[in-house]
Amino acid sequence: MPDASDGAAFFAENCVACHGATGQGDGQNADDLSAVPTDLTDLSRRNGGVFPAARALSYIYGDPQQGHLARVMPQFGGAMAEDLVPVEIDGVFTPTPRALAGLLFYLESIQR
Repeated sequence: MPDASDGAAFFAENCVACHGATGQGDGQNADDLSAVPTDLTDLSRRNGGVFPAARALSYIYGDPQQGHLARVMPQFGGAMAEDLVPVEIDGVFTPTPRALAGLLFYLESIQR
């Protein structure tokens, strides 16, 4: 199983440019985007103190409810679906791409 350190590596490679090194939405590309990047350290607080794993995963993976033109952030699904691990989300073990499972663990670890 991946852990938060695996997620931190994925974050550094794929997310820092927009969300910043600390995940607070202040990356070097943030000012050039049409939408302000989300402060990823604030997800639990905005969700009643509970990390919103299902919502975060669906958004990162590529929420089918959102058309690609409605999003600024890239979808990370596709080929990742070939390497799945079971992650407990809302009490249900959910097949989750290994890289995104690590990212979820990392994001949960940086909540304020």
